[in-house]
Amino acid sequence: MKILINGGCGFLGSNLAFRAIEKKYELHIIDNLSRLGSEQNLKWLKGSGTFTFHQIDIRDQKAVEEVIKSFEPDVIFHLAGQVAMITSIEDPRNDFEINVLGTINVLESVRVHSPESMIFFSSTNKVYGDLEWVEFEEEETRYKALNYPLGFDEKTPLDFRSPYGCSKGAAEQYILDYSRVYDLKTVVFRHSSMFGERQFSTYDQGWIGWFCLRALEISKKENSGKFTISGNGKQVRDVLFADDMVNLYYQSIKSIEKIKGNVFNIGGGMQNSLSLLELFKYLEDYLNISMDYKELPWRKSDQKVFVADISKVENMVGWTPKTSKEDGIKTMLEWVKSHD
Repeated sequence: MKILINGGCGFLGSNLAFRAIEKKYELHIIDNLSRLGSEQNLKWLKGSGTFTFHQIDIRDQKAVEEVIKSFEPDVIFHLAGQVAMITSIEDPRNDFEINVLGTINVLESVRVHSPESMIFFSSTNKVYGDLEWVEFEEEETRYKALNYPLGFDEKTPLDFRSPYGCSKGAAEQYILDYSRVYDLKTVVFRHSSMFGERQFSTYDQGWIGWFCLRALEISKKENSGKFTISGNGKQVRDVLFADDMVNLYYQSIKSIEKIKGNVFNIGGGMQNSLSLLELFKYLEDYLNISMDYKELPWRKSDQKVFVADISKVENMVGWTPKTSKEDGIKTMLEWVKSHD
């Protein structure tokens, strides 16, 4: 199998690339190495096996077109993008050019030069907006969406908020429409919170890894002061571990004729839902520490609750998460500790 991974040195991309190397697939990676940790991930992948690396910005139409034209991949995992909401607010034009124009570059290259390629696109739950119209109940450690016991499914109304939500939403609609208009084999995964090894978390992306790092600093007495959170800590996400994400992408290849042109909400499901406060309690108990934090105002367009109803992908692909949030957090702590 010939696989192209756009953004292959990022968190999800490097995990997918490692699986391709293990399987001895013919692998090409496109990445501009701008993301924190991408150079470390590239070095790790080079030590794992053979592949072809292209240091290309996804906005470079000619360079992207040349790779796809010459390689004609069977599968494209299109993950390259601007992934942080705060960064999009600070520079909306850059966010648009990477997420929308970069996606058009991939779609057009496939349409013209490699129309049999499958394209799997990594999108986000932010296309549903802040969900303030939902009836919430505030409990001791979390918010609860009263009318969504299994989480939010794909029929939830789209409501793009923030430049990031707009750009990812526009990109995924192009992805879906290229299936309808040009009969390309495209699939959209709307991800909730992803975490795991090879994720170099920052203050605005990768919250589980970020707070694992804060907890480890406290445990080693490297940070005795307060850290900050946005909001009251009761906001809830369903969390999905890296191994389960990788399994989803590769398992979906086998079902492409059934699922092309579809969008799927992807996450750990209600059983793997977690609030900030609940994460802190787990870290405090596991590391025998006390996490002292200061509350900042809520982030713009933040969601009090987003848990993905994953029934559709379970039914159509046969995929379900295997790693519990507890086991995933333990693994994440060990990885962060070893890559401090």
